[in-house]
Amino acid sequence: MKNKGHTTHKAKMEKLKKNVDASISAATIDKGVGILLTGNGKGKSSSAFGMVMRALGYGYKVAVIQFLKGAQSSGEEKFIQDNFPEVLFHQMKTGYTWDTQDRDKDKAAAISSWKVAKKALADKSLHLVVLDELTYMLSFKYLDESEVIQALNNRPKNQSVVITGRGGGKKLKNWADTVSEVRDIKHAFNSQIMARKGVDY
Repeated sequence: MKNKGHTTHKAKMEKLKKNVDASISAATIDKGVGILLTGNGKGKSSSAFGMVMRALGYGYKVAVIQFLKGAQSSGEEKFIQDNFPEVLFHQMKTGYTWDTQDRDKDKAAAISSWKVAKKALADKSLHLVVLDELTYMLSFKYLDESEVIQALNNRPKNQSVVITGRGGGKKLKNWADTVSEVRDIKHAFNSQIMARKGVDY
């Protein structure tokens, strides 16, 4: 004889399955999605690269444009360039703004990288475009927000875009179909633990 706990669990799971199935049935729009990964916590870019691996697993074409990063090599950069040379992988190459301390240089580099991103956003063959750390370019006003939103809205119907970085502004959040915020509850760096190769970069 099955116990009461088993019966309660089964009823709970049946109700959950019914709700999930109903949500799946209600999803009838077939199009690329806009995803914004924001917040102060660690893992936004890592999540985006997880989606890159997922898309590549299905043989889809992918583009990755990294703003801010690029002065120091990363594991994801090495992995993609060594194993997936067909991926469009562009980096701004200036590193972090607190290192350069040169607004004019950073803005020029951002505009140059945006031209690459804008071209990717118009490419119908690309299934996924990652704009890593783009939010900072908007916050620092290196890029024109209206132009960015327009390019995102005018992209091919089946192209998905992932944008990472803290903040991003109301317009970018309104554009996105999915917005996920990564909270900073605890970080090793605040305990004087060095960034670790293969984990942090």
